[in-house]
Amino acid sequence: MFLDTVLTRNPELVDAAAALHRRGEIPPDTYVMDLDAVEANAELLAAEAQRLGLSLWFVVKQFGRNPELIRAVARHIPKYAAIDPAEARILHAAGAQAGNLGHLVQIPRRALPEMLAWRPETVTVYDLANARAVSEAAQRLGLVQDVLVRLEGAEGTVYPGQEGGVPLPRLDAFAAAAERLPGIRIAGVTAFPCVLCDPATGTPYATPNFTLVLKARELLAARGHEDLKLSAPSATSMASLPLLAAHGATHGEPGHALTGTTPLHALDPGQPEKPAYVYVSEIAHTLDDGRPALYGGGFYARSHIGSALLPRTGARLGVQGAPAENIDYYRLLDAPIDGQDVRLGDTALLAFRTQIFVTRSTVAVVSGLSSGTPRLCGLHDAQGRAL
Repeated sequence: MFLDTVLTRNPELVDAAAALHRRGEIPPDTYVMDLDAVEANAELLAAEAQRLGLSLWFVVKQFGRNPELIRAVARHIPKYAAIDPAEARILHAAGAQAGNLGHLVQIPRRALPEMLAWRPETVTVYDLANARAVSEAAQRLGLVQDVLVRLEGAEGTVYPGQEGGVPLPRLDAFAAAAERLPGIRIAGVTAFPCVLCDPATGTPYATPNFTLVLKARELLAARGHEDLKLSAPSATSMASLPLLAAHGATHGEPGHALTGTTPLHALDPGQPEKPAYVYVSEIAHTLDDGRPALYGGGFYARSHIGSALLPRTGARLGVQGAPAENIDYYRLLDAPIDGQDVRLGDTALLAFRTQIFVTRSTVAVVSGLSSGTPRLCGLHDAQGRAL
């Protein structure tokens, strides 16, 4: 999906990743991350958001909750949106500031005292029971916690496994009950996804959920709530920040833009964000019909993989599809054409859309590519733990 973009915009990363594997410094099933590019992307996003009067909470699940990268991003975007409690703890330990907790996964009731003590800017709540739990935990800590009300997504827009939220027709009744809870204050609204990229052009557009949260904010404002935040997550990038500002959002949540890997970046290599990772594997074996097999572990069901580069020969081989319900022990390539030499152990480089936190991959962070002095900073697992 992104291989041509990476080869065009960040060939130094491709060369460094191939060299690391060739020297045996990284194993197959490793994502190699360009620390300099990630930080430069964060700086670009922060400056553009400031120009437009927007605030940002950064998201890290897609690059494996990596502490090296978290610290680099936080130098420019200090606050994060954590998708679940495990991620929140990693972000907190890395020194980033809590912007929004409960973003995609509600905070378990027993974890609330720990996380509210960090004084997050907001906590997202999906229903009255969770609002009540936040209120009770906040009261015990002697504070009033700002909450964002998650709106139930419009029909046909919600991803399986992400259901939940307050239906817009029920928001007035929800607000009336939540206003009586002494440990919380309604501070804004959110939904997911509010922005997506057009599959054909990559252009960001507002989904029906954006309309929902705008209506929700109007309803809450009519009840007397002031200075309401509106976080409009998904596909936050340099290309979509003007759209957020024009539609009235107050917050964006950049994730894939930090690594230059939104769908738009696959179609337009000229986007400001620089692609910042490649996936490294190697030839594990060859089938009797000539198709090479790569070691797996890092392939994601929505990756849209096109091809693999074999740096030893420069060959580009197509990557064959695989059912999402099967474990990716291996991934097959197209059989090489006559004259193409493919050997056991050959390095293979790929670049595709991923969510590293759901893989079993290694993450290698490389610094110094922007100055021509690449250095391997360390290896981590897909949850950000040092190896």
